[in-house]
Amino acid sequence: MAQPTVDNTRERILDQAERLFAAKGYEAVSIREITGAAESNLAAVNYHFGNKMNLYMDVFRERWLARTRRIRENFLNQLADIPEPTVSEVIGAMAREFLDGPLGDEERFRHVQLMQRELSHPGKALRMVVEEVMRPYNQQLIDLIRPNLPAATDEEHLRLCIISILGITLYFTFARPAVSMLMGHEYDEQFKTMLIEHITSFALKGLAALKEEN
Repeated sequence: MAQPTVDNTRERILDQAERLFAAKGYEAVSIREITGAAESNLAAVNYHFGNKMNLYMDVFRERWLARTRRIRENFLNQLADIPEPTVSEVIGAMAREFLDGPLGDEERFRHVQLMQRELSHPGKALRMVVEEVMRPYNQQLIDLIRPNLPAATDEEHLRLCIISILGITLYFTFARPAVSMLMGHEYDEQFKTMLIEHITSFALKGLAALKEEN
C-alpha cells in the first residue's frame, strides 16, 4: 500500500524565504522569487502565511527564534546541576553555547545574515526579537550574576555590562573569518576554548569594576 504523500510546501516556502531574506533583505525579495525557489505558487503563500510580511515574521519566529531557544536551553542545561553558579561558570557557559554550541556552520551563517539585514532596516521582527529573546535572556543573565555582586550594584550599569559581554561573545562568534585572520589561528576546538577563556576573564574584570564602585 502506497504511503500518503506529505505536503511540505509550507516548510519549503519558509526555507527559501529565509535564504532569500537573509541574502537580500526584506524589500529586495519578491513573493514570486520565493515561490519560484520553493517550487510553489502565490496561492500557497496566501494560504499558509497571508502575505509577505507575515511570511517574514514567521521566518523569524520559526527559524531565527527557534535557533536562539536551542542555544538558551543548552546554556541552562550546562548550569542545571550547579546550585549556585559562580560568575565565571555563568559567563563560561554562555560563551561556550555561542562559540561551540548547537548551530552548524550553515545555520550560523544564515542566522547572522538574517539579523544583519533586519538591523540595517529595523522593524517588527527586531522588536519581536528584543522582547521575546534579547530582553528575557539579558534578565536571566543578570539574575544569575547578581547574587555574586554587592546588593547596591547599580541596575543600569549591570545591564550595560551584560550587554557588553554578550556583544563581545557575539563578535567572536559571528566574525569568525576576521578573528581567525587577525589572530592567525584556525577556528578549531583549541582556539574556541582559548576564546571562551578570554571572554570569561575579560568579563570578570569588567564586573569586578562594578564591585569597586560599590
